[in-house]
Amino acid sequence: MTFVNRVKNFLRSEDGPTATEYAVMLALIIIVALGAITGLGTTVDTIFTNVDSSLPTGSSS
Repeated sequence: MTFVNRVKNFLRSEDGPTATEYAVMLALIIIVALGAITGLGTTVDTIFTNVDSSLPTGSSS
């Protein structure tokens, strides 16, 4: 079987489009997860900064 025939069979089969759809879904999931993690990280950083500024310094007088 030649290379051209293999490409034609791949494009006719359901495996090619299905693999592409899974790759697109995976990319979208990764983008959403990164956005959520970034947003959560910013929020947690703000909370820890507020807690740190409200705590006493711990120096003895």
